[in-house]
Amino acid sequence: MTNRNATPSLRPQFWETVDLTNMTKSEWESLCDGCGKCCLLKLEDEDTEEIKFTNVACRLFDDTTCKCQNYALRKQMVAGCVVLTPENIERIAYWMPKTCGYRRVFEGQPLMDWHPLISGNPDSANITNNSFQNRTIPEYEVNEEDLENYIIQDEI
Repeated sequence: MTNRNATPSLRPQFWETVDLTNMTKSEWESLCDGCGKCCLLKLEDEDTEEIKFTNVACRLFDDTTCKCQNYALRKQMVAGCVVLTPENIERIAYWMPKTCGYRRVFEGQPLMDWHPLISGNPDSANITNNSFQNRTIPEYEVNEEDLENYIIQDEI
């Protein structure tokens, strides 16, 4: 497969050859496939440590675009927001979606066929129905104690 998005800031197929800690900021950011799954609220079973995704999204998530409404200030605006970095991915990867580009590269797996770096289309997660575009409920509309009622049964 070739990197159809090759630009001066993105080395060809860098995700296969460059360690996460040696990626440029542009390369790191391009690992995001735009699915929005990381912005879904999750529940963790204390006994099994199993992660359950809900269709309830962070209050900053725009499910029309599958983007954060204030990406630059997300950590300051949402106390529970975790900013993923090459330094913290090892302890966070387990709760990332199995399709996540960051998680897959960290685990030595290939990117999904629909990932923008593979497909060449920045909207491919939405086009292939691998995103949560137009399928979430904002967290401010759900009582925290009711989150279990919003668990998604599908594999995420």
